[in-house]
Amino acid sequence: MLCGGGTGGHIYPILAVLEALKMGADTAVEILYLGSEGGLEREIVSREGIPFRAVSTASVVGTPAWKLPTQGLRILQGTLQARQIIRSFRPQVILATGGFVSVPPILAAWLEGVPRLLYLPDIAPGLAVRFLSPFVQRIAVSFPESLSYFSERKTVFTGYPVRQGIGKLEKSAARHALGLDEEGKVLLVLGGSRGAHAINLAISQALPALLKGWQVIHISGHADFTWLGGIKEALPPALRESYHLFTYLYQEFPAALAAADLAIARAGASVLGEFPAAGLPSILIPYPYAQRHQEGNARYLADRGASIVLDEKEIEKLPYIVSGLSQDDARLQSMAERARRLVQPQAAQKLAEVLRKMIQEGAES
Repeated sequence: MLCGGGTGGHIYPILAVLEALKMGADTAVEILYLGSEGGLEREIVSREGIPFRAVSTASVVGTPAWKLPTQGLRILQGTLQARQIIRSFRPQVILATGGFVSVPPILAAWLEGVPRLLYLPDIAPGLAVRFLSPFVQRIAVSFPESLSYFSERKTVFTGYPVRQGIGKLEKSAARHALGLDEEGKVLLVLGGSRGAHAINLAISQALPALLKGWQVIHISGHADFTWLGGIKEALPPALRESYHLFTYLYQEFPAALAAADLAIARAGASVLGEFPAAGLPSILIPYPYAQRHQEGNARYLADRGASIVLDEKEIEKLPYIVSGLSQDDARLQSMAERARRLVQPQAAQKLAEVLRKMIQEGAES
């Protein structure tokens, strides 16, 4: 089986599906993951013991017209690379999650006649998913609201697969595992797999006030980690002990979700599955240059009472919103309960079943 996708909200659903596929298989499942050379995919996938191959890829979103030919050549190069890999690996099916990273593997599989399943983790499809949809036999979506974007005959609603461990830990055990005080409130701050400078800046400016009422787990990404580390060292010792700064969390991330009482985050696809599974209320700040699908993700949770949406242009309001929630346990509890109502526990199994059916149909054809 061949897999392709980007980071964060794209990789982890695939990993959850692969686990479900292995559990239901009579024989060993051989997997190869294709991704971009410069992303976090290689490190995340390698930690799971899955072989990884990099292919050339490029995004055309927001690209100046004069750069489009170069970007197109990179996609063509990646497609040729993926085609050679497919001829060598001989997969029975390919699972891709959209995003520009998935374009070369899907096109190569289409040229080679390998069955192709495209999975949409977000509410609304981005440009790459819309472009790839005619080249696949099946499209799986996380939410019924997404069905209308594609042909009814090839689309199936499966839900958002969540990685193992999320929603399984008790809060006290999670806090103990992360070295947190089991009493008081915990605020989780994250900006996606690469971090979010606007969020990091807002948190850094509000840290002294925030740390008087919260223990803060801050996943900053690599770019801002050193700068934020300097800010941490300048804090008074009593406050410094309550500020837990990380570049990224891998196996510890489920514990961070379980330990938190509130999250501040971008609105990438992962928040749609992982925050509900953890019963975690959130303040979502959509990335303004994400083709508007982050806004759709954030509105989905906010419309159901599980989140508050804050426009990045008004990010200076963030400390006041957090302060208000810190004094409103009833609202936090209500948001947590509403988040839990959105859990889709069988999503990984449903997607795995679609893959099994496609493999069987391919073997019979």
